[in-house]
Parts: sequence; C-alpha cells; structure tokens
Amino acid sequence: MKIFHIALESDWQAARRTGQYTTSTLGRSLAEEGFIHAARPEQVQRVSDTYYAGVRKPLVRLEIETDKLTADWREDPVGADTYPHVYGPLNVDAVTDFVPWHREGRPKTFLEVFLVETLLRIFLAIAAMLLAFLGAALAGSALGTDQRWIGALAGLALGVAGFALVVRRRST
Repeated sequence: MKIFHIALESDWQAARRTGQYTTSTLGRSLAEEGFIHAARPEQVQRVSDTYYAGVRKPLVRLEIETDKLTADWREDPVGADTYPHVYGPLNVDAVTDFVPWHREGRPKTFLEVFLVETLLRIFLAIAAMLLAFLGAALAGSALGTDQRWIGALAGLALGVAGFALVVRRRST
C-alpha cells in the first residue's frame, strides 16, 4: 500500500544522509509525537491545505511503500476518519518517490523548479560580477588605476565563493 507524508525538503535531505527520517509532522519529532503522520492518496490535499498552506520553506511529498517499512504502521482513528501512522523511524528505502510540493497543495511542475533555480543562479552570477566591479573600483581608488585588476580578482573570488556556497547549501 502507498501512503504519503509531506516534509520539509531540508528534513528529507538530512534523512537521506542518515538513512532514517524522524520528523513526525511540521515542527514535531517522532520522539515528541510517538509516530510519523501520513496520509492516504485522497487525504494528502486536505493535510496540505490544513497544515502546510502557510509554510514558506521548500516542501516535498514522500511516497512510502508500506511493504518496505521496517517500523510498524497502522491506520488510527482521527475524528470520523482514519489516518496511517508509522510507529518508528522511516527507513529511506521505503520512500519510493519524492516530489517537490507546492504550498498550494500540489506537486511543483518541472518549469516551476527550473525557473526558481535558474533565476537564483542568474542573481548569484550578477552579484559575483557586481562584487568584481566594486573590488576594481575600490582598488582603483586605493591603489591607483593600474592596480584595479587586483580588486577585480578579489571581488570576483569573493562572489564566486558566495555563489558556490549558496548552490552547495541548496543541493544538500
């Protein structure tokens, strides 16, 4: 059976590094809650609308194959309905798919993900060029116009380092 869980992308990336996911729900750990909240396919939209509509951090929707879980799971009554709960750490190999999740409660399209990443990289490249220009101007006024290249290289190095740091942090 397939069940779903909406997660902060950063929590999911951390779980992929450690091999276990231990966030119960937004802002609550497995240790605090006693289980990991999940949803059947027809419940995902309602969960997203109720608990994740205001979240501004990147989200992912995890697709979990219950046959691959190493922890126990069951459907528990919640009000007039039942919801699946995983009673232990979620082993990452039980997650058969994960997709970026739009805060409006739907998977992000490829175009949305592509545009955000592309625009971020363009902004970072422009910032690196501006730092190079600023470094050249400062070196030119402090060291003379024939030494502008020193400031330009220093500014460009700082900009490229910042670019690499931001891209690396977003990819982990």
